[in-house]
Order: sequence, then C-alpha cells, then structure tokens
Amino acid sequence: MLRTERHARILERVSAQGSVSVEELSVLLAVSGATVRRDLQHLDEVNLLHRTHGGAAVGNIGLETPMLYRGERRRPEKRAIALAAAALVPANAVVGMTGGSTATEIARILAERGPVTIVTNAVNIAAELILHKDVTLVVIGGTARNESYELVGPIAEKTLADYHTDVMFLGVDGISAAHGCTTHDQLEAATDRAFTDRSSHTVVVADHSKIGRVTLAKICPLSHIGHLVTDRDAPEGELARIAAAGVSVSVV
Repeated sequence: MLRTERHARILERVSAQGSVSVEELSVLLAVSGATVRRDLQHLDEVNLLHRTHGGAAVGNIGLETPMLYRGERRRPEKRAIALAAAALVPANAVVGMTGGSTATEIARILAERGPVTIVTNAVNIAAELILHKDVTLVVIGGTARNESYELVGPIAEKTLADYHTDVMFLGVDGISAAHGCTTHDQLEAATDRAFTDRSSHTVVVADHSKIGRVTLAKICPLSHIGHLVTDRDAPEGELARIAAAGVSVSVV
C-alpha cells in the first residue's frame, strides 16, 4: 500500500469515528505500529489530525479529506465509474467538469480519446489537460480551495453564466433521494449549482461511499440531475429511490 493511500485511509477512519488507536490502524492497514506512528506524526505536523497518546483524533480536517489524499481511495471503483461516464460523452462535445478524483479520471480518458472542449474550475485537471492538443480548455476563475483544488465563488459563477455545456460531470460529497446533491463547502455548492444550471445534461459521478450520504451544503435537488454513475457496492435501496425520482442510474 502506498504511503498516500495509508494516509487517506487513516484520515477516512479518523473522520468517521472521531478518534482511532494505533493498534486499530495497524490491523486496518496491515503495517507495524511503528509505521502507523510515523504516519500519524506526519499527519499531525501538517495539521490534518491531532496526535494523541496511543492514537489520533479529529483535527483541522473536519469532515473533508483533502484532494491530495482522496485520489488514492477506491481507485479501481473510480476508474470503472470514469470509463462508464466518459462513454456518455458524444464526439466533439463541450464538457463541464468540477473537481474531484473521479472527475480527474474522466478528464484523462476524454483527453486521450480525441477532440473535446472542457470547461472546468479544477486547477489540477487544467494542469493535466493543458498540453493535450485535442483538448480545447476553458478554465473558470475564482477563489482557490486547497481541499479540492477548485476555483469557487462569485467570480466563478459570473463566468459560468456566459457558457453552456452539452454534458456536465458533477462530483459530490453526498447524494440521496431525500436531500439531493450535497458537498462540504457553501461556496463550492453555489459554483457547482452554476455549472448544472448551464448544462443540457448533468451526470453525477460518485462511488458507493457517497450514496445516501448528506453533507453541509446543498448543490441541487435530484430534478436537476439526469444520470448517476456509481459502483456495485452502492446501497440498492437508496439507488432505487434515486431512480424513482427520475434519475437514470448506471452501476459498474
């Protein structure tokens, strides 16, 4: 297991439980206690958790794991979702794309496939695509969020008002039949909503951990969503309720 993947799983467990012991993490990660302690020390030094005697507790990270660590979580599921999502994009389409590890995978696939215009507010996606000759890249400005590498806020929303996309891929922190699409940050939610308002077809890409989950800020109701692509571990009951609300659901 890569070091960044260990860190991602540690942060995920601490976020879910509030605190965790070295012994529990050693079993979870299948590494020695000494390795866990070094990982916890590093994460404490960068203010992502609080090192305690015998373990760690929630620190400044709150509930949102930074993008740097999210990319290593559930990589096979995200790759499968990205392949299925990219297949929904017609040739020469204009594609809107918010940030997130799954969206980044989609961007890579589309860039290799051929001519496409991508409108994004994610600086990491823009950095990957800028040298691809078959990609026309439009980067939306705004205030940078270091957790997600996205540019958000009034500048982003004002810029998006002048664009229209054929397909838009929306990354979320939660999607449920009762509460629609949600994320951790209010500014990000408003910018994401501006993306959906300017697209003919919005596709949510979310692994099973996001299905049925609700976070702080509402992006949009399910009526604004045309399609959900997720993986086979998503709860069937919640998927059925989302489908009943009129959203096409693909499970890969």
